[in-house]
Amino acid sequence: MAAGKIRKKIKKELIGTSDYPSNKIFTISNFITFTRLILTGVFLYLFVTDFNRYVALVIYAVAASTDWLDGQIARMTKTVSWLGKLLDPIVDRALLFCGVVGLVAREELPLWICLAIVGRDIYLFLGNFVVKRYHKRPIDVVFVGKLATALLMSGFTLMLLGLPVLDGLGIVPDSLTWLPGLNCTPVPLGIFFVYAGVCCSLLTGLVYTVKGLQAIRNAIAHPEDEDEDFLNPDIDEGEEASAAETA
Repeated sequence: MAAGKIRKKIKKELIGTSDYPSNKIFTISNFITFTRLILTGVFLYLFVTDFNRYVALVIYAVAASTDWLDGQIARMTKTVSWLGKLLDPIVDRALLFCGVVGLVAREELPLWICLAIVGRDIYLFLGNFVVKRYHKRPIDVVFVGKLATALLMSGFTLMLLGLPVLDGLGIVPDSLTWLPGLNCTPVPLGIFFVYAGVCCSLLTGLVYTVKGLQAIRNAIAHPEDEDEDFLNPDIDEGEEASAAETA
């Protein structure tokens, strides 16, 4: 086998699927993602300036709901792109961060929840740099991570609304004021979604850690696989595509 990088040769119709994202920038799903980012900024401005709590809430809810929409459109139209895979989690985190900061600033959310969410993101951000030293291809988003995002966004939306208010469960002493709702303190329903989302978020950090370690071990054991140019694969215009070829 001649020396050089090994490049995958795939069928043209596979480009734009989840396994083989394209390099396109101007797609409908990417436009929705950029729109979600703009709405995040608008929400934060309206919320911190106390313009109108419910207008800010509607904008937040619209931005949160499009997280599901852009992914579905990308998969249905085969326009999954590397830019979208990169931007989607970043915009998700920006939306969550804005909701968390606003609620903490209004003393409607315990500070430890903010620290847990932000701390996990910092941990994964730094860990990503370590993994990339060995494994070039980004690790795909896991289901529990999407579930955590959905729970947190739903919870923050309900907390921004402030309704409905439920009695505390009383399963911890009232002295534990940092666990509102689990003590006897009345709280918005959203806090329970947030608790579930934080648990899933921390579990996501563990899952990504395991996947990152596996990727590093595989990259060390099979460094030849890391030579694949996954951003620019060879495209087979014909009926059949061979598994790989030497460039």
